[in-house]
Amino acid sequence: MSSIYKVIEIIGGSEKSWEEAAKKAVETAAKSLKDIRIAEIKELDMRIENNKVVEYRVKMRVSFKYKAS
Repeated sequence: MSSIYKVIEIIGGSEKSWEEAAKKAVETAAKSLKDIRIAEIKELDMRIENNKVVEYRVKMRVSFKYKAS
């Protein structure tokens, strides 16, 4: 039997690093999504205020096993 996966896009943020932003985003998504399989980084950006980086942001696609209701 083959599996079906759903893909969604999420954005995570961190004051410290892109790596932490990605980790926090996946951990938060995992609280409501089951069977997460892959997280693919699509974009990295930073939020800047007063010429200083205040947040690292990561846009990613996350896939998880789809289970019909």
